[in-house]
Amino acid sequence: MLDRKPRGRKLMARPTQAEAEAAVRVLIEWAGDNPEREGLLDTPARVARSYRELFAGYETDPHDYLRRTFEEVGGYDELVVLKDIRVVSFCEHHMLPVIGRAHVGYLPTNKVVGISKLARVVQGFARRLQIQEKLTADVAEAIQDILEPAGVGVVIEAEHSCMTLRGVNTPGSTLTTSKLLGVIRDDPRTREEFLRLARG
Repeated sequence: MLDRKPRGRKLMARPTQAEAEAAVRVLIEWAGDNPEREGLLDTPARVARSYRELFAGYETDPHDYLRRTFEEVGGYDELVVLKDIRVVSFCEHHMLPVIGRAHVGYLPTNKVVGISKLARVVQGFARRLQIQEKLTADVAEAIQDILEPAGVGVVIEAEHSCMTLRGVNTPGSTLTTSKLLGVIRDDPRTREEFLRLARG
């Protein structure tokens, strides 16, 4: 487990479990309830544990999932597309859930990666505070950097709780973002094929 995390431009020590629980107690009081009542006594510890799980992306380098590759591809030189990868992330502005699906594809040159690793890359980047646009770009660029394919495509469709539970209150609205690199961006036929496979 890493003890220090980059936050903005500074490297800061991570607060202790006790400090995190104390912060949750303050929020419970601020919301108008009593953190000492029976039903809330264990809530600060539970929230801290759940946050450790929900923000597990800070504990990993998603690039590492892509480093074990397979070069025996049998001459395969068509798109590899993994659809409907569940995305659970958090809006960095309101710390509310962003839930949706990612569709990831790449055009291999001389190596491929196990398909579960594509899902792990998405999950590794997703479990952080961020905007969806950055998440989409991070996934695509990691695949491009490590696998060096001819092209990469990532499409994410997600519902943002900061819009559906508060603010403009628009349940059912989704945000779609995409990042296309290499031939998937530059070649119209390859781009069309990826988008058809991803959304079909």
